[in-house]
Amino acid sequence: MGLGFLFLPFTGPFKGLLALARHVAGEAEDALYDEDGLRDALLMLELRVQKGEISEEEMLRTETELMERLAVAWSRRPQA
Repeated sequence: MGLGFLFLPFTGPFKGLLALARHVAGEAEDALYDEDGLRDALLMLELRVQKGEISEEEMLRTETELMERLAVAWSRRPQA
């Protein structure tokens, strides 16, 4: 029989904090690779270029980043 229960007041809060951090990290990753959000961002980028709010160079840089994230999102899809 172990004495792990003696350390529970110290390890319990740490384990809870660790679980919370993992949950937050998972939610942030899901938001970063959300396909609908990425498509919306690409459309908004195109509109900003048409309005002259950003340069073609900035558009290409941002579009590349968004497309890379979209490729990662597609690779994360569950296999059918």
